Amino acid sequence: MQVSLVGISHKTAPVAVREHFALGPGELPEALARLGERYAGAAVLSTCNRTEVYAVSPRGIGDPRSIVALLNEVKGGPPVEGAPFFALSGREATRHLFRVAAGVESMVIGESEILGQVRAAFAAATAARTHSVALSRLFHSAIRVGRRARSQTHIGRYAVSVSSTAVALARSTLGDIAGRTVLVVSAGEAGKLTARTLRESGVATMLVTNRSAERARELAADLGGTAVPFERLDESLHRADIVITSTASPDFVLGRPRIEAVMALRSNRPLLLIDIAVPRDIDPDVRDVPGAHLYDIDGLQEIAQANVNLRRTELSRVEAIVEEEVSRYSDWLRSLEVVPTVSSLRARAEAVRLAELDRTLPRMKISTADRRRLEAMTSAIVKKLLHAPIARLKTPGEGERYVEPVRALFDLDALSDNDAPPIP
Repeated sequence: MQVSLVGISHKTAPVAVREHFALGPGELPEALARLGERYAGAAVLSTCNRTEVYAVSPRGIGDPRSIVALLNEVKGGPPVEGAPFFALSGREATRHLFRVAAGVESMVIGESEILGQVRAAFAAATAARTHSVALSRLFHSAIRVGRRARSQTHIGRYAVSVSSTAVALARSTLGDIAGRTVLVVSAGEAGKLTARTLRESGVATMLVTNRSAERARELAADLGGTAVPFERLDESLHRADIVITSTASPDFVLGRPRIEAVMALRSNRPLLLIDIAVPRDIDPDVRDVPGAHLYDIDGLQEIAQANVNLRRTELSRVEAIVEEEVSRYSDWLRSLEVVPTVSSLRARAEAVRLAELDRTLPRMKISTADRRRLEAMTSAIVKKLLHAPIARLKTPGEGERYVEPVRALFDLDALSDNDAPPIP
């Protein structure tokens, strides 16, 4: 079995491209179902910063463009041609997932949200029944890497997550944020976390709105804020100093004309807009509106750099953990290839031994005790003859290269059910 990866991330593509391939909760089951028809195991890790397809199959994924085409079909609409996807296989694919889980590949190095997203990706694969033994071991190993990285190093000590970066951005733009008003327009998990962090940092008022009044009340209760009707969005925008958007809308929620109208009534009071949705909630042209300060998920990276260097000092320790776990998983994965060959080799030898005993013993007039001695002797001979080849097959890092020669020399692929030894 081989682990393969086809993906796109903040390192290879801007948010405008990434948002096309981001799979929402309603799209993920279809994508997994179609991947499950092709591969022995499949999982999709889709976040605001990456969409990555992990597949397990005997001979790899073949042409990675077929997976990109599948994602385009699931998303619908005009396909994005020539998107900068990357493909990895074997140890490189395993290493990449482990680095992702450890926070090394994140926009904000060491951020903790990604570990929960890795866990959710595997949970979705399990629910879709596209998991397998190899995929399960891969993702459980990745989660272990993420936990070790955070417990055995200081990669997550310095606050540079999306939420803490948003707080730093608010302070750099507005100065003291005590007494400020925050407006939350809907809220996914990242939006709620950002709002809570701002609340803990001293903002005075938290307004929450949503197209669903019931959902707005639930979010307000969760965030310790006040629900406001979505129909009064303009009024809420006028009151707010900081706006956080994190909806699942496929279209812009806040366009330039609306923000221009709001800013005309604010008497030069600045408005900070933090758009952490993918697809984006706020028209990028809002950046040109005087007094409006818009940052999307990519823009937050600039603010995060202040603490990134502090976290980089921990990278070598995290990389050591990653390499240790990559070797452990790779050795285990190779053993999946070796074990069937060892079993088949033993079965072939045992079938030959029993067949020869059945052919010879009826012609001999020997006691039951002597018969047992002959059976024991032939069994011992077989074990001694197989000891060296089986030991070589089980040698970590080397055994897999003997699999094909052994199967060919002993004609193991021709082993039929009739050749197998009886079950005691």
